[in-house]
Amino acid sequence: MLSICFLVLEDGTVLKGKSFGATAPLSKELIPGDILLSAGEVVFNTGMTGYHEILTDPSYTGQLVLMTYPHLGNYGCNNEWSEIGPEDSSKSGVKPAGFITRNYYEGPISPGRQTLSDFLKENGKFGITDLDTRALTLKLRDEGSLNGIIVSSLDGKTLTDEEKREVLLYLREFPSMAGRNLVTEVGTQKIVVVNENGEKHIVLYDCGVKANIIREYVKRNCKVTVVPSTTSAKDMLSLNPDLIMLSNGPGDPAMLKDQIATVKELVGKVQLCGICLGHQIISLALGAKTFKMKFGHHGCNHPVRDEFTKKVFVTSQNHGFAVDKDTLPNGVDIWLVNANDDSVEGIVEENLNIRSCQFHPEAAPGPEDSEWIFDEFIKGFK
Repeated sequence: MLSICFLVLEDGTVLKGKSFGATAPLSKELIPGDILLSAGEVVFNTGMTGYHEILTDPSYTGQLVLMTYPHLGNYGCNNEWSEIGPEDSSKSGVKPAGFITRNYYEGPISPGRQTLSDFLKENGKFGITDLDTRALTLKLRDEGSLNGIIVSSLDGKTLTDEEKREVLLYLREFPSMAGRNLVTEVGTQKIVVVNENGEKHIVLYDCGVKANIIREYVKRNCKVTVVPSTTSAKDMLSLNPDLIMLSNGPGDPAMLKDQIATVKELVGKVQLCGICLGHQIISLALGAKTFKMKFGHHGCNHPVRDEFTKKVFVTSQNHGFAVDKDTLPNGVDIWLVNANDDSVEGIVEENLNIRSCQFHPEAAPGPEDSEWIFDEFIKGFK
């Protein structure tokens, strides 16, 4: 039997549901200014499957993920599906602060797998179910992403006015995603080499890499050297890479001053590519600006158009920030755009041998339409 818990949003909205995973904190346990694991920016994901991959994606650090697909948990969890990169520095295998679903499945699952609830509980993370996720999604679509927190109540039945006051006091002090540097909470802290004898050498600058990015390069017989996001440009160049790849990751890209400065030193000296946050860091290093989107792109069904071929393909996406196309400097061409809102989904700078994309060509979860992007990255312009 699932116990009662509550999702409270920063605007005062209180949604009653049932708890799965770890037991959510009581309002009296909240200390304004402390960053607790059950709070974060609430974002909706339109994927119909792949919840294990979503929960282990480092880019969701600091967020509560609301799934628009109503039925979750029916096939369990398996660590073989995890998207955490090698030697990830964070303590938890689940990256989002919490998980929100309309209906949590409590029936049997395949042998050898773990239930979604047990997987969350093992990692100290929180789930809430049995609430109107459609109404909540529409609210976020219309009003934009909001900070929220999953909490329990003292009597296990209702959230009193005093408890609500304590929760809102905490949320008022909780930081907005805009202005947060979360890269220090994810990624490797030491150099890791994968596929030592690969033909081309990829140095992967790890800001919270998804494991499938590494798998895609290994599948193409590349040697991948994963380095921390604190690695200097000089040290990366000393590894004699054919390509330096900037990974995905969480938080506000404009806050990554050190990483942007490092990439500025690399521009023109080596082939550069980036995915998601990596794409944003490269754009910032080239002189562009980024902005916070109203509710971002999170899901497995986002259409992207190649501006050179005019072909449209379906992509997996997870980002709340985007590159401002009007600030891209001369010489930088828009390669890919979102077919829904015309936001920048990829750039090229042929003279500097740079390509990057905002979406996730490695998918996991998601369609495989854009795996060819890795071939373009490896090929380069020179």
